[in-house]
Amino acid sequence: MILAQKANRIAIIGARDASAEGLDFAYKVGQLLGQMGVVVYTGGAGGVMEAASKGVQAGGGIAVGILKESDLSLANDFLNIPVMTGMGDLRNGIIIRSVHGAIAVEGGYGTLSEAAYTLGYEKPLVGFRSWDIPGMLQVETPREAVDSMMNLIQDTKS
Repeated sequence: MILAQKANRIAIIGARDASAEGLDFAYKVGQLLGQMGVVVYTGGAGGVMEAASKGVQAGGGIAVGILKESDLSLANDFLNIPVMTGMGDLRNGIIIRSVHGAIAVEGGYGTLSEAAYTLGYEKPLVGFRSWDIPGMLQVETPREAVDSMMNLIQDTKS
């Protein structure tokens, strides 16, 4: 088993309210990362977070959810490790501090704050139909997102 502190850790960030295409994208990215042994962090709730976690499970990986609430019943059903913070959106910084990079799928203002944390902490950021901001590499397919992120984090870790 890969120890979490030694594994690559990637966040999949996005809103609870996402398009069917965004949910499918998040699922496929989660599945690919899970198959690679990457530990995937999300906000732990529904929408993009749940789709990504479900994909991670399908890929045999580990899904960590850093929830804004303190109520476990609000966590999605596909998390291996739920962390209830009770911190609201302040937990976004915890998510990003815990990972090597982030993949944004569509998203609202919470996703924008996570993107800002990612760039502010000088970590790689990949986006699918997300915010158009300097520093975010835009991609079109789940495979492109995963391959780009893995290349970017290897560059920053070496």
